[in-house]
Amino acid sequence: MISIIIPVLNEQKALPQTLTSILKQKHLTQRLNEIIIVDGGSDDDSVLIAQEFSNTLPIKIISAKQGRASQMNAGAKISPAPWLLFLHADTQLPLDGLERLYQSTKKTGVLAVCFKQTFSGNHLGLKFISWLHNLRFHQTKIIYGDQAMMVKRDTFFKVAGFPEQKTEDVLFSRKLFALCTPIMLNAHVVTDSRKFEQIGMWRALMHVIGIQFQLRHGHTVTHQKFFQNYR
Repeated sequence: MISIIIPVLNEQKALPQTLTSILKQKHLTQRLNEIIIVDGGSDDDSVLIAQEFSNTLPIKIISAKQGRASQMNAGAKISPAPWLLFLHADTQLPLDGLERLYQSTKKTGVLAVCFKQTFSGNHLGLKFISWLHNLRFHQTKIIYGDQAMMVKRDTFFKVAGFPEQKTEDVLFSRKLFALCTPIMLNAHVVTDSRKFEQIGMWRALMHVIGIQFQLRHGHTVTHQKFFQNYR
């Protein structure tokens, strides 16, 4: 069984589509343990939306210190499931996503899994960034958060969860790589492209390249504009 952990902060626009993508999953009741919505202090209708979906989905809503890493860590701590799927509130699973994830757990030695990633918009720059993301994984085995990262629960706590700072997904993946080689499934999750559209496509791409450079060379990640909330 799989627990889905969704960190939320003012996600009333994107959250309905994300939860609907879960509701449409094949073999949902056989694969899903629960959905843990971890709210970081939303002042919009995010929590209300989650409560409405709890009529049709096994949703548990908790609160945690604001910050994607701290929220995901809080969700992981209360989950009893052997597998933890960390899903961003603006990222939709493919229709057979849970089934693909479940089947991957049957393979010997698999401890971490992700999907290919694509954006909701049609701009060529978005397609290029997704192509870079997916290519980067094959070269580095680093999973980005918007690829829907699933990790075996025991493994997650063995590496002490997400570092509570920016680029938590990259830093976590580096620790994870010391224990296993993650695999990428041949299916795409769809991430809302609002951030890139609001920043400006090519400017956002330059942020991505700059962050990659800083991470690769062990520098402190700046580019604070890229990490602002875009709603």
